[in-house]
Order: sequence, then structure tokens, then C-alpha cells
Amino acid sequence: MSDSIQRTRAGTFPISQTVTVPASASLVFISGTLPDVADPSAPPGTQAAYGNTEVQAVSVFNKLRAILRQQDLDLGDIVSLKVFLLGTEATGGRLDFAGLQAGYTQFFGTEQQPETPTRTALQVAGLPLPGALIEVEAIAARTA
Repeated sequence: MSDSIQRTRAGTFPISQTVTVPASASLVFISGTLPDVADPSAPPGTQAAYGNTEVQAVSVFNKLRAILRQQDLDLGDIVSLKVFLLGTEATGGRLDFAGLQAGYTQFFGTEQQPETPTRTALQVAGLPLPGALIEVEAIAARTA
């Protein structure tokens, strides 16, 4: 077996259908990450303070990159993501998948960072941060 991470994609959608991590790799688990305030002038604890789903997704993926870099890793080392989303008024109470994709595709499957993780996106009833629409948990792999 190869000592590198193997990824398979189904079609052109920017996620991996499977990711195989070699036994020689170590896994790094990153706790659920929430967005930072995007508009400090907005009322605290509101969606306006954190922005729409895309703005929040960009914030979360930037935070994940910073966390990973502290471990000498980067976004391309992520092998799996779990994304928890709240419904929005703009989408009739459903999760904003288009907003997630708009933020996600700035970081994964790009020319600069072509790697894609497996990913699950779920709608949840609530998140621990008032005003947040997204929380992301990640698993990264460190290969020799």
C-alpha cells in the first residue's frame, strides 16, 4: 500500500467520494469551529454580526487553516469534514447549501489547493454561538 493519502472523486463535484489514509499517517482531529464576527457594528449575537452562510463559511475555513498551520499542516491535509448548518429565513428555514458551496469552493478543489476531503453537511436545530449559521469539524492526516 502507498504511504500517501489516496482520494477518489465522483465527477466534478468538489468533494472526495473516498479518502484512504495509510497506516503510517497520524490523524489530527479539530473540534467544531465557529465563525468570527464579520460586522462588529451589528448587534452582538445576531446573524447580522456574523454574516450570511458564505461569509461565515469563509471565516470558519480561514480559522481551520490557521489551526492547521499551528500543527505544520494545511487545508490540503484535511481528509474529512462535518458541516453543521442552521436553516435561514432566506431559504425558507432550510440550510443554505449554495452559501456553503460558495465559501467551500474558495478553499477546496482550487488550482492553488486541489485536494478535496470527504464531507457531510447536516442541518441542525441550533448551534452554541448565537448568530452562527455554520460549525465545521475536521480530521486532517499527517503523512511521513
